Amino acid sequence: MTEKKRKIHVVGINSYKFEDLSFKLQNLFQETVSIAVPNSYFEEIKSWSETGLEKKKLFFSSKSNKELVNWLRSQKTDVILVSRGDPLWFGIGRILLENFSKDELSFYPSNTCIQLAFSKLKIPWQDTVNVSIHGRDSNRLVEALKTRPSSLAVITDSNNKSLEIIKKNLSELNLIEFYDFWLCEEIGFENEKIRKLNLKESLPTDISSLNIIVLNKIKKNYSNHNLPLFGISDHIFKTFDDRPNLLTKREVRVQILAALELPRNGVIWDIGAGCGSIGLEALKLRPNLDLFCIDKRIGSKELILENSKRLDVKPKFIFEEDINYTLNMNNLSSLEKPNRLIIGGCDKKTKLQIINKLAQDMDIGDIIVIPIINIQTIKELKEELEDKNFKTNLNLIQTYKSLSIAEGIRLEPNNPVFLLKGKK
Repeated sequence: MTEKKRKIHVVGINSYKFEDLSFKLQNLFQETVSIAVPNSYFEEIKSWSETGLEKKKLFFSSKSNKELVNWLRSQKTDVILVSRGDPLWFGIGRILLENFSKDELSFYPSNTCIQLAFSKLKIPWQDTVNVSIHGRDSNRLVEALKTRPSSLAVITDSNNKSLEIIKKNLSELNLIEFYDFWLCEEIGFENEKIRKLNLKESLPTDISSLNIIVLNKIKKNYSNHNLPLFGISDHIFKTFDDRPNLLTKREVRVQILAALELPRNGVIWDIGAGCGSIGLEALKLRPNLDLFCIDKRIGSKELILENSKRLDVKPKFIFEEDINYTLNMNNLSSLEKPNRLIIGGCDKKTKLQIINKLAQDMDIGDIIVIPIINIQTIKELKEELEDKNFKTNLNLIQTYKSLSIAEGIRLEPNNPVFLLKGKK
């Protein structure tokens, strides 16, 4: 790119009033003749000629497209390009840097709409995940929602039914009751409006096209009164935000519970229990079972205890320790032997050791279920079960979840899981 002496001054604003600009920027507007303004608020800025600007100006109505780039290239003297908020934050800045040298560009950011929204809501925003679906698809939004951040800000697009898509994505991911949904309109401007919406109701019809969404995680007390008998939603279980693998997703969990053929009475061991979702739901279905939860990860006992309260069940034992330690302790025989055994969350060698230690004492009709994501381990585990007189079968669980996008819906695959079942 050829270096030019003239400058493109990219000025971020969050007010349509000339007097709200700093004195430095007011002087810049007074001295500069050519000014490009987005067409969505062209008339508001053009009116500055009557209220604040002393010299005649040449205004260009911008659609932030190739026509704007060509206009900027055609200018021989300094120009101003008006933007909203920070031009380098989901704004025109990136496109300008792709088309002009850094020496040509000067940026003057104002507060971003997100920063202003969080200040109005009085919510800390240092950990907020920011996503834009303005002129973009909603894939990044879906990926962000899956991680369940404490707060999430979404820059919307008035042309593709953004709010409906966000609402549908929250519903499809079972997160409707997980977040407060704040609609922030024309933040920082004269017609600013902030309201919390109830997503179980229809969206308002009087929404400004200049809006953003803030999702803030709800701190709530969970009640077990309205839980379904079977297939509890993932959001009911507490887990660590940075460790989503501690939770067995509902679509796989219901298949595991079905494969276990849960008896009315007996003992169930959940090894690699994570947050306890499988064993605790089994206990909810069969309250007379004795449940042993075992997981070596620090904090797992705290998670399982919290989730047992949410489901109103009580495991008999929770061991926060490596299963190898449990298997090798001298008083292993003092623990009740399992009638149902779930083996997850450990490597192949450990799974084989668990089978060797526990399977031989299990009775006729007892069942072992092993969720597997590594196909290379299946053969040895299957043979080990058969050597211990278990009849085996293998199922592949592959599910898809529908997610709304601007054009309709798409199907998003969940990770495939093999279920190896052995019945003695």
